[in-house]
Amino acid sequence: QTGPWCLQVSIPDGLFLSLGLVSLVENVLVVIAITKNRNLHSPMYCFICCLALSDLMVSISLVLETTIILLLEAGALVTRAALVQQLDNVIDVLICGSMVSSLCFLGVIAIDRYISIFYALRYHSIVTLPRARRAIVGIWVASIFFSTLFITYYNHTAVLICLVTFFLAMLALMAVLYVHMLTRACQHAQGIAQLHKRQGSTRQGFCLKGAATLTILLGIFFLCWGPFFLHLTLIVLCPQHPTCSCIFKNFN
Repeated sequence: QTGPWCLQVSIPDGLFLSLGLVSLVENVLVVIAITKNRNLHSPMYCFICCLALSDLMVSISLVLETTIILLLEAGALVTRAALVQQLDNVIDVLICGSMVSSLCFLGVIAIDRYISIFYALRYHSIVTLPRARRAIVGIWVASIFFSTLFITYYNHTAVLICLVTFFLAMLALMAVLYVHMLTRACQHAQGIAQLHKRQGSTRQGFCLKGAATLTILLGIFFLCWGPFFLHLTLIVLCPQHPTCSCIFKNFN
């Protein structure tokens, strides 16, 4: 739909539902693979499994919400408005909690990889399964608690600022840790090249591959969560501006 100042992009509900189902199946396969393979029962894979569970909860919530909307629009589901509102609040808490836990587990995975590189000899004594389990429980409890607060007070600007700040903090944490790890890897490659008296092209190629991988990793992270937090930022900065209002229509 086009207007004098605003272009609205409409995504078919069927496509949105299909993407949610694909994401659901992918995350289920990740959880099953880690659960069934005993060789993957280490702290790092526990964090990855929890990350998949977080994304799985998002997929289930979105698929459930989209299905209910389609049934209500088709007239196949008739219920009270109060019940629909309560169900919507529950789904919002699940989505918000999954989002917070997903960002936390991404940060924890970055910290885990950082410790494995810079404290390699002490890694297994620092990152143990009991400590990993306590961290996982703490993240889930905190995510549910704060998501409930966020949804309860969603119309307060302070809540939106906290969410955006949390996202930027996780992004900065991941960027700093992974850049530091890449720097150490390049130094290690340089030392190996000098030891074997190889040319610098090998080290440069390794560093370029590492930089490309890091760019892809952080780029995907930003592409997945950036639009949502950009939406929250615009709500805080320019809730009445025509351009921001146009963006809000596309998010709705």
